[in-house]
Amino acid sequence: MIDVLLVDDEALTLELHRSYVERVDGFRVVAECSGARSAVDHVLRAPGGAGIDLVLLDMTMPDGTGLDVLRHLRSRASAVDVIALTGVRDADVVRQFVALGAAHYLVKPFTFAVFRERLEQYRDFRSRASAAAGAATQEEIDAMLGALRPAGSGSLPKGLSTDSLALVSEAVRTHEALSASEVATLLGISRVTARRYLEFLADSRRVERGSRYGTGGRPQSEYRWRDRPR
Repeated sequence: MIDVLLVDDEALTLELHRSYVERVDGFRVVAECSGARSAVDHVLRAPGGAGIDLVLLDMTMPDGTGLDVLRHLRSRASAVDVIALTGVRDADVVRQFVALGAAHYLVKPFTFAVFRERLEQYRDFRSRASAAAGAATQEEIDAMLGALRPAGSGSLPKGLSTDSLALVSEAVRTHEALSASEVATLLGISRVTARRYLEFLADSRRVERGSRYGTGGRPQSEYRWRDRPR
C-alpha cells in the first residue's frame, strides 16, 4: 500500500483529492495538510519521511509554496516522492519542480481519468524500481523511466487530444469490453473518432483488441483494458 500525504489550502480540494485517491487501488491517504510548514513537519517527523511514500502537493499556500516545501525536504535528504497538483502553469516553476525530483506535474482542473493514470504510472514505477533493486540492467532502467511517461506522451497522432484520450481510456477501463460504436455512444463522439483513439491505445499496448461474434456477418472489434481481470 502506498501511503499518501495531501497538501492543499482549500478544504473542498482536499476532499476531492481524497475521494480520487480512494478510488485508485494500492493508495491510501494517511495525512492531510493545509500549509507548507505542516507539510514539511509531517514528512520529516521520522528520518527520511518514514510513513509517507507520496506527497500530492499544491504550489500556492499562505505560508509558502510547493517549491519551498520540496526544496526544504531535499535539503534534509528526504527522498519522498512528490506529484504537484496545482493551477500554476509557469514554465520556470515546472522546470524547478522537475529538477528537484518531482514524479509528475498535474495542472488543475483535471479529470479523474487523468489523475488515475498518473497514479497508476507512479505505482508501476515503484513496482519496477523495487523489482530492479541492486544493479539494474539498461532494460530495467528504461522500463522504470518509461513507466512515468503519460500514455502516448509527445507522440499523439494529429487530430487526437490528451483529454479525449483520457476519456476514452476511462470508458474502456470501467467496462468489460467495448466496441468503437459503444464508446462513441457513451462519449457522444463519432464512431470513426472513437475507433482512432481505440486503435491508438491498442498500438500503445494499453488495451487488447479482440473479436466479437454476433448472429451473422463479419465479427466486430472490441477493446479491453489490459489490466482488467477477465
